[in-house]
Amino acid sequence: MLTLREDLRAGWTETVVELVHADTYSDYLEMADGLLAKGYKDAAAVITGTSLEVHVRALCVKNGLTTAVAGKPKKADTMNADLKKAGVYDGLRQKQLTAWMDLRNKAAHGNYGDYDKDEVRQFIDGVQAFMMKYPA
Repeated sequence: MLTLREDLRAGWTETVVELVHADTYSDYLEMADGLLAKGYKDAAAVITGTSLEVHVRALCVKNGLTTAVAGKPKKADTMNADLKKAGVYDGLRQKQLTAWMDLRNKAAHGNYGDYDKDEVRQFIDGVQAFMMKYPA
């Protein structure tokens, strides 16, 4: 029991949670990568965007930021702004996430001609790098 308390104080459990999150997100990004390789750019974009949104929500929780207002989940863009305001990342990173969320929304709403396979490739790679740099 004493060892568990020491592990908790040392932040070891946070590291384990971050590793589990990273592994889960990695699986979805691998799925998106596989879909993109088979020519399903739209599905790949939606899965990548969903993974990003889940990660942004987890980053808010990790940093003590609210993820709901009046019992309703906050939109990803609002949480993105909250993370920037809290100093988790800078304005340039916030703008990058906003652009990625826009790509995801275009895919989710059937605007398939507004982006191409190369942009989805960059999206997947960028989200993967973001998750590694900012673990939740």
